[in-house]
Amino acid sequence: MAYIKEEKYDQKVTEELAAHVKAILNLLGEDAGREGLQKTPERVAKAMQFMTKGYAEDGVEIIRSAMFEEDYSQMVLVKDIELYSICEHHMLPFIGKCHVAYIPNGRITGLSKIARVVETYARRLQVQERLTVQIRDCIQEALHPLGVAVVIEANHTCMQIRGVEKSNAITTTSAFSGAFLNSEKTRNEFLNLIK
Repeated sequence: MAYIKEEKYDQKVTEELAAHVKAILNLLGEDAGREGLQKTPERVAKAMQFMTKGYAEDGVEIIRSAMFEEDYSQMVLVKDIELYSICEHHMLPFIGKCHVAYIPNGRITGLSKIARVVETYARRLQVQERLTVQIRDCIQEALHPLGVAVVIEANHTCMQIRGVEKSNAITTTSAFSGAFLNSEKTRNEFLNLIK
């Protein structure tokens, strides 16, 4: 059995968050002291810190940590990147996949860095529209490519388990720059590749 490394959390932040979670449990009519809930406030506090760890990360620096000069000017596509984020309106998860492409302009980055950038911006309180643009802008700023394309497809639990309760609804957002914005042929190539 593999050992799972415990994330490091700021103890003071964990304690403060846990106190608020305990108060919420009590306000909901639960007994935060009962056996099944005794450790829940700390677990929720750590989970929230993990799910919002992107605030402490810099996407541009992630890209720049693995930039290489390369004479390649065709599309680089990383698709089906798993995405987990939290809707800032209800603090419920939205889950999906992200497709990211760029056309190098003398520089490339490590492929894992693209997935790390998606993770960095997803691990914040978000709206899908902003997340899509932040990923595009980060790659554009860090690499200065000829163009960037980002498409996100996600299920929002705030729509599925409350409110309108539409469990099959998928939200798709896109953001393009450079060649993907100005060339229908390039944009269509990207869209066909992610189908």
